[in-house]
Amino acid sequence: MPPLPGPRRPPAKILPPDAPGLRALASLVAVVVVICALYFGRAVMIPIILAILLSFLLAPFVDFLRRLRFGQVPSVIVAVVVALSVLTAVGALIGAQVAQLAGDLPKYQVAVERKVDSIQRMTVGRADAILGRASRALKRLSPAREQEPRANEDNPAASPIDQPMPVEVHEPAPSPLELAQRFLSPVISPLETTGIVLVVAVFILLQREDLRDRLIRLFGSRDLHRATTAMDEAARRLSRYFLAQLGINVGVGIVISIGLAVIGVPGALLFGVMTALLRFVPYVGTWIAALLAVIFAAAVGPGWTMLIWTIVLYGATDIVAGQIVEPLLYGHSTGLSPFAVIVAAIFWSWIWGPIGLVLSTPLTLCLVILGRHVDRLEFLDVLFGDRPALTPAENFYQRLLANDPDEALVQAESLLKDRSLVAYYDEVALEGLRLAHNDVLRGVVTADQLKRINESALDIIEGLEDAEDVMPAVQRKEEPLVSLATDDTAPVASESPPERFDAGAEGHTASVLCIAGRSPLDDLAATIAVQLFRKHGLGADLTGYERFSRGRFGEVDLAGVTIICVVSFDAAESPPYLRNLLRRLHQRAPAAELIVGLVVAESPLQGEVLVRTSSAAVSFKELVDACVAAARRQSTDGVSWAGLDAPANEPTADDSSRAAQDDVPALRNALGDA
Repeated sequence: MPPLPGPRRPPAKILPPDAPGLRALASLVAVVVVICALYFGRAVMIPIILAILLSFLLAPFVDFLRRLRFGQVPSVIVAVVVALSVLTAVGALIGAQVAQLAGDLPKYQVAVERKVDSIQRMTVGRADAILGRASRALKRLSPAREQEPRANEDNPAASPIDQPMPVEVHEPAPSPLELAQRFLSPVISPLETTGIVLVVAVFILLQREDLRDRLIRLFGSRDLHRATTAMDEAARRLSRYFLAQLGINVGVGIVISIGLAVIGVPGALLFGVMTALLRFVPYVGTWIAALLAVIFAAAVGPGWTMLIWTIVLYGATDIVAGQIVEPLLYGHSTGLSPFAVIVAAIFWSWIWGPIGLVLSTPLTLCLVILGRHVDRLEFLDVLFGDRPALTPAENFYQRLLANDPDEALVQAESLLKDRSLVAYYDEVALEGLRLAHNDVLRGVVTADQLKRINESALDIIEGLEDAEDVMPAVQRKEEPLVSLATDDTAPVASESPPERFDAGAEGHTASVLCIAGRSPLDDLAATIAVQLFRKHGLGADLTGYERFSRGRFGEVDLAGVTIICVVSFDAAESPPYLRNLLRRLHQRAPAAELIVGLVVAESPLQGEVLVRTSSAAVSFKELVDACVAAARRQSTDGVSWAGLDAPANEPTADDSSRAAQDDVPALRNALGDA
């Protein structure tokens, strides 16, 4: 951690944000050019992207064939032939099902007409009846009008215009060439795209290693590790995503086909295939297929039972597939947030139409992976990735600034499920308070913000008062039982002290005097330390730096105090006031163990001679361990700091323990007065 400026330096001035430079303008122009190229070059880009994605899908199958000693070229040819056969079979199946349904439609004509008539009676018929009753009521309420004389329709003078002459337009009969072009043009375009995709996919699969090396040379020759990691992660995620989604979609299609066949819906196989294909469209694909099947079931069914069961089938299948099967197969590790999926679907459908809607998720996944490994594209990972945007420590500090301790407590309760209280304070609260301390040194924290930070942090500390500092369980090897007939000369293992300090059981009554520094956030750090000391069986008293300043230090009585702990964020810089405080404490209480907390790894305070017996602690965990070890080393009982000011004829230990419970409210009042 770089050294921070001293606490007494004037607040740093925050300069206005820099104006957009040439680099930002060039990035904006590059983004616009890329979007225009994607939009106007979609005729070329779509087959290439489809071929790349198909190669990712076929790559595991090709690797499997190569492991079976098929060779590279035969493995690629076999994989592409299998893929082409599957596509041809699916197309033929869809065509056969559509032709069969078209031939069977006259059988369902009566049911369709009956349903249409029923719907008209229930909707349009009722509306006409209501409007008719309303019209008759209005006629009864309105005054009678005189009958207007009707025009004599037989009078030739009443029709001044003659009847228009009908005109008919007849097109010439198309030639056979025009008929062939009209019927073959819709078929030739998909076949042409499919052929291009297969050819490009073959070359990609044949030259995967060479293309990989060329891409690394082009984009990542300066950092081979990052480029290789990015490409491996992209290939792994895309292959896993495609295989998992393909397996799930095929399974859902099979279930839908069987279910519709059991219900009695005609063309069950067609709707199953459509469901499997439309599920590649995120979120809405399943329900588009369900809408088509429901409309068809409502039209051809003799009653409404077929409609209801079709809705139930699609709803249950989608819930099971989306909430149970998908998390089990690839969990939530696709790398995209739900917001990213929606935005990607809108963007790519605008760029490339329906094909872009199908390809939106894998394409956005590639962009997110690129953003994780390219610094200038990190915003893509922040906007569309599924990783948290803020670390727990940053989130903690942001909640303090927003004066929202409730959400911070909810976060703390969630984090405490898999870590101890001291680990939470070290990894989250301490790091968040260090961020706040840095902002205080920079002069960007106002007095109102500082007050909100202190109040919110005290609320969080008080909310965690009942939380137990349960350390993670350590797995130990079971030792064999000792036989009763052991040799008397066998060495007896020395008994190690228990992991958790118990003052009563171990015969210690040492108390820690915790002194907060004069930084604006030191009182919060000292309050956390005192709370942890008490949870680990130590008596602890909290006091501020003011009582130990140069002018008032002569009034302090440190007789009997055996452990003194100084907690301050300023310990990282070792300012003069802190070194003077440690020197005065050493002179007045030479027998006491002096422990300094919250230094950094390379702090100048680490080399101070005054930090005796116990090393300077960089975290709350080390601070607690150092105080517990010091308490176990005490040969005489220590006296609590709160008892030093009490009369000699009154007991002090119990009063100190009871008074210590009110440290947080007292600190809250002191901060409010300040």
